[in-house]
Amino acid sequence: MNDLLLRNVRPFGEAASDLLIRDGRIAGIGHFEPDAGMAVEDGGGAIAIPGLIDAHTHLDKTTWGMPWHENNRRAVLRERIDYERENRSAIGIDPHRQSMRHAIGLAAHGTTHIRSHVDIDPVHGLSIVDGVMETREKLKGIIDIEIVAFPQSGVMVMPGTLELLDAALAQGCEVLGGIDPCGIDRDPKGQLDAIFSLAVKHQCPIDIHLHEAGDLGAFTMELIFERIRANGMQGKVAISHAFALGMNDYLRVGQLVDEIAALDVAILTTGAPSATVPSVMRLKQAGVRVGAGCDGIRDTWGPWGQPDMIDRAKVIGMKNGLRSDRELEHMLHIVSQGGADVMRIDGYGLAEGCHADLTLLSGETLAHAVVDVDPRPLVIKAGRVTARGGVAMVEMP
Repeated sequence: MNDLLLRNVRPFGEAASDLLIRDGRIAGIGHFEPDAGMAVEDGGGAIAIPGLIDAHTHLDKTTWGMPWHENNRRAVLRERIDYERENRSAIGIDPHRQSMRHAIGLAAHGTTHIRSHVDIDPVHGLSIVDGVMETREKLKGIIDIEIVAFPQSGVMVMPGTLELLDAALAQGCEVLGGIDPCGIDRDPKGQLDAIFSLAVKHQCPIDIHLHEAGDLGAFTMELIFERIRANGMQGKVAISHAFALGMNDYLRVGQLVDEIAALDVAILTTGAPSATVPSVMRLKQAGVRVGAGCDGIRDTWGPWGQPDMIDRAKVIGMKNGLRSDRELEHMLHIVSQGGADVMRIDGYGLAEGCHADLTLLSGETLAHAVVDVDPRPLVIKAGRVTARGGVAMVEMP
């Protein structure tokens, strides 16, 4: 049984209290005495929030812990996709080992749930998915991993990929991915019809990478909206990146946001510094579900990134030009409750009956915690301590 008394914490930065945890769930918030033999942890007055959520990452790509990878290629999407697909094995990117390193890094910094896109293509088949599924199994009780069957190299331009996606969903991937139907596949109708048909077959949600900017991205979004309506998939589709929502046309973006809100489409942002990005505050005002992720970190695409959702909250906040405490609090919401809303995580929160998936933050207030650089004092998963002082309790391979 995962029973624990977590003393002297400030839920969401409010007054200090204790959290009583029984059988991995929050049983009470107040002031308690421990049962005989019950584990007790002193939170030291830290802020307590539900566990952080990385709702858009690529566990299978990182070179973390490997020799430095020299990056000397152009920042062209198709070229980077092709290079990674053809060279990842020669480089030594073992999908199980590297996804373990990435996931444990996230756990050490307070993440309790991950949605990871995992590459599927005719070159590698389902071998990369197999590696990440092994990681998911080994990290049970440490961090929950949801897998997106992701056609990184395209669908229509890579014959055999659709059949592999079908097999991956049958094997246990929970979400179906897509990528730039115009820019990558040059066949938006073909890709989107195939993706939506497969999602209906497996009764699974969809999460589409959409790097397409400006009017092209807006056009693709409209095609997605049409298929959501036609297939009755309101509330079951997410668009990752959604760079078109950052274009300099306020009225056009407003029309897209209205459609996104009406169809309950979720938006996942990484605050990409090199691209136009959605305004998270505009999406908030429209009532859109918004989550975030660290995307790829230190991989063949680039050297940047940390397995840390507080670090990502800062990136998104700076990219959006946010400064006020209220805005910074919303950045914390996006990397926690927002991600849980996108992933439809049951029992998430900081109330009696919720799963005891918790992260303690240093800082005087929630806004201060977003910009603070100290490691997370304590991370708890289902009532069990999984990281302390920024170090996970499970060993890094």
